[in-house]
Amino acid sequence: MSQSPVRFGLVGFGAWGQHHANSIAGNPEAQLVAITAPSAESRAAAAAAHPGARIFSDHRQMLAETKLDIVDVVTPSSTHLEISRDALNAGCHLLLEKPMAITVADCREIVDLARQRGRHLAVGHELRLSTQWGEIKRVIERGVIGEPQYVLVELSRKPYRLGASGWRYDQSRVGSWVLEEPIHFFDLARWYLESAGDPVELYAYGKSRDPQRPTLFDNFSAMFRYGNGAYAVVSQTLAAFEHHQTVKVAGSKGAVWAGWSGALDRTLEPSFFLKIFDGEKLENFPFDKKSGEVFELREQIARCVQMVRGEAPPAATGRDGLWSAGLCLLAEESIRQQRPLPVGEMLR
Repeated sequence: MSQSPVRFGLVGFGAWGQHHANSIAGNPEAQLVAITAPSAESRAAAAAAHPGARIFSDHRQMLAETKLDIVDVVTPSSTHLEISRDALNAGCHLLLEKPMAITVADCREIVDLARQRGRHLAVGHELRLSTQWGEIKRVIERGVIGEPQYVLVELSRKPYRLGASGWRYDQSRVGSWVLEEPIHFFDLARWYLESAGDPVELYAYGKSRDPQRPTLFDNFSAMFRYGNGAYAVVSQTLAAFEHHQTVKVAGSKGAVWAGWSGALDRTLEPSFFLKIFDGEKLENFPFDKKSGEVFELREQIARCVQMVRGEAPPAATGRDGLWSAGLCLLAEESIRQQRPLPVGEMLR
């Protein structure tokens, strides 16, 4: 007996929100019921692209007038807490783009409210569902490289897009550039080093090219270590060109090296590779799917369908989202204080 499609409401129809809409509409097990968009222009674009969806200017009206299973939030970071609170209180499950929120307290409030309401909370760390970055985790879990001891996640790319009304260059709305792409890399590194427990100390550096926005870092690096001596390095520059990501993991007996390159972050025809060394032989992983965030987003929507139906957990939980945002914010504090900082109890 076939099941009814999972009913999605989408809040946000910017550049990435449009990809979310297309991924929902393209999944036969999902139905894009409604879209909330802030401007008349974006509402017109949403109506033209998805004529079967109801279009709203306010998410509260969308929640009041439509029957939804899950709300997908793809809006500026500073709005996440309010929208998440309203969606959870309306009885909806939640797919929340990273960062969950721009303070640890707000992230914790969302996690606690989801638990109180008995709703599933998935955080948009779609790289976990990648045929490429996800395979590294599977290699680690199979013991191919032994116990992971060192992780490097590095990105070299062109500057960020402005975002609707320039929100991504407004610190009051974006919170931090460390909360943009490096948050994915903190999540990946922590995921790969899961067997080591929780990080215990973090040290970060940052440098901006623009004196008018000295705390929005074009160049950023952080190192965090674990109690067993394992450690990770997360590094990014926005002062380069195209989009080139590298991941390296060294274990007690082998290592992996992966790379992804495209003219843009959402390139549909990227180049990518994964090399796996088990200590004796080196192999190139044979991909049967493309790697890239556009493709991983489709997998994320499929996982959310399963999540709503009780068939699978979220790929990244609220606790995962809390940790990734918290490590980013701790990195910012480390840069301000110019010293390593203990992770302590702030994220437990």
